[in-house]
Amino acid sequence: MKKTRWISGVVLTVLAAFATIAVTQPRMAKAGDQPASAEVKIDNFSFGPQTLTVAAGTTVTWKNNDDVPHTVVSDDKAFKSKALDTDDKFSYTSTKPGTYNYFCSVHPKMIAKIVVQ
Repeated sequence: MKKTRWISGVVLTVLAAFATIAVTQPRMAKAGDQPASAEVKIDNFSFGPQTLTVAAGTTVTWKNNDDVPHTVVSDDKAFKSKALDTDDKFSYTSTKPGTYNYFCSVHPKMIAKIVVQ
């Protein structure tokens, strides 16, 4: 009887391990899935988060929560928004991995970056 309980315990442990692996592994996107997205808030003359890391193909949306206009301009000119008034949004999707440093052309001390993996 002890051997049967020991085997049952081992089987349950192995099954639990497989269930954990299945739950924690990222699933592959399927047709019809929503594309990945992330948001950067513009508030108090800063971009938040300061550094955002996303997977290639993720759409990043900036939303201006300040009472003054701001822009979103990448150093390498990969993206450039119009002046965003309060509550305006700008989105960009990058499929090319790399680091994209950006700033507000109205307030050049406002800087941040997106890391696309």
